[in-house]
Amino acid sequence: MTTALAEKIKSIILATGPISVTDYFSLCLADPDYGYYKTREPFGRSGDFITAPEISQLFGEMIGIFLVQAWQRHGEPSPVVIAEIGPGRGTMMSDILRVIAKLSPALYASAAVHLVETSERLQKVQSQTLVAHKFKISWHDSFDTLPDGFMLLVANELFDAIPIRQFVKTTQGFRERLVGLDAKNELMFAAGVAGIDPALLPPAATNAPTGTIFEIAPARDAVMTAIAARIHASGGTALIIDYGHMATGLGDTLQAVRDHQFDPPLKHPGEADITSHVDFEQLARRAVTEGLQINGLTYQGDFLLALGLAERAAVLGRDKSVETQENIRADVERLAGAGEGRMGELFKVLAVSSPNLALPPFRK
Repeated sequence: MTTALAEKIKSIILATGPISVTDYFSLCLADPDYGYYKTREPFGRSGDFITAPEISQLFGEMIGIFLVQAWQRHGEPSPVVIAEIGPGRGTMMSDILRVIAKLSPALYASAAVHLVETSERLQKVQSQTLVAHKFKISWHDSFDTLPDGFMLLVANELFDAIPIRQFVKTTQGFRERLVGLDAKNELMFAAGVAGIDPALLPPAATNAPTGTIFEIAPARDAVMTAIAARIHASGGTALIIDYGHMATGLGDTLQAVRDHQFDPPLKHPGEADITSHVDFEQLARRAVTEGLQINGLTYQGDFLLALGLAERAAVLGRDKSVETQENIRADVERLAGAGEGRMGELFKVLAVSSPNLALPPFRK
């Protein structure tokens, strides 16, 4: 079985030769006719994957608590820009704003909410989800048009959907990994001629076997640079949550998800969500280069539990049926637990700020 986008990609390759993994990744998600985000409703149980805010309101509530505490540590500046890049269906921001309104009416009153969303379809969904806060909310096609001023920024599962470049180790050294066509005219991975600056490779690359993959993400770096420059210029905190690794390393993390199952990345272009793991060490390095302070880099599970996830879950389950309590317990386990199918260990949380200050739940 082929897809409309697969046929389009094959014709591009036949006309101009193999394409980079970056270009393949971009076409899969953003092709104007057949791209995944242009044609699918990816989020939720009926979609291809479920993000943390869709699992339980507890996730967004903990983020809300974090933002209130961060605002207090910054000295309660006013006005405040609360921004989210890639807000999905608006579920997390809805939970965040409910908590902020309850815990800190002063922050709620002084905040304007700015959502960076390129999809008009998702903007409509978000406006419905956030109808209770409609006078506070503005939408932007680009991060660059956000207003000046003190900012609290959240990005959940943003960076994993920004394309990467891959390099594969050959007998001639690391070469850019491309997508080409095999003898049966099917999509396949191949090695190109372009190399990589050896300074970018981790030490382990020297003795790695042939076929080893190394990934870099200049586009992610550029987004982090823009976020960091903005926070540095006007003060604030950015919270980044995604799946990925704490330290730069080797390995192929390109993956596709279709109907809640892993799918070979070249099998259903345009009909599967395509992502890769985020290199948090590189994001943190970039933030420091831009003059920000790293408040903490930790596992999602530890972060949520330190903010009071278990206690809040107990309150949520009080006087509810046994079944409801069990569901809440299962949600907590999924968000904060370790091991297969759980997000607590796979997902990492990075918080960066300017000026330098200690932010709970991170230890200085």
